[in-house]
Amino acid sequence: MEILRKISIIGLFILCVKPVVFAQVNFTNLQEAFSKSYSFEADGDYKLAADELKGLYDENSYETNLRLGWLNYMAGNFTESIIFYNKASELMPYADEPKFGTIFPLAAIGNWEEVIIIYKSILENSPHNTKAMYYLGTIYYNRSQFDKAQMYYKQIVDLYPFDYDGLLMYGWTNLQLGKKKEAKVLFQKALLNKPNDVSALEGLALATK
Repeated sequence: MEILRKISIIGLFILCVKPVVFAQVNFTNLQEAFSKSYSFEADGDYKLAADELKGLYDENSYETNLRLGWLNYMAGNFTESIIFYNKASELMPYADEPKFGTIFPLAAIGNWEEVIIIYKSILENSPHNTKAMYYLGTIYYNRSQFDKAQMYYKQIVDLYPFDYDGLLMYGWTNLQLGKKKEAKVLFQKALLNKPNDVSALEGLALATK
């Protein structure tokens, strides 16, 4: 009876240890695949970089889906890139990282309306994300929708009053809206950040006419 008890304890120990060993082997293989993938990417071979990960693909791995989204974008496979980024977003719905990633292939195919939707969803999740504010404002600026652009640039300057990019674009937006006094002040502040900056000097000259 004592022997059977010892065998049972040993068997239970093996059952407990086996999954840990198995998981460790999987991680080692995955780590090696990621390492090789980075090497292929450094050489500009995005297909081989992706293939390294596809061999161990797990649809529930956020990291793998995120990386395959990037590699497919770099390889010019924009549809596949969007699929992988979307999968990563499904796995981590509160993460901004895959949303920003999805913007790359969407912009590449010219789907700017979807890009706008994603930037707005990022700001719903992270209201102080100045990166999303800046690029969303720039989309509206390039569309000559200066009133909408102004709203996002203002938020950036409110959060970071000495941020060069925010000051410069907020200045240009105010100038486009005919607000020369406000634009002048913003361009001057931008020049304190980057003295002799060509764009800020150009804007200041136009604002003081």
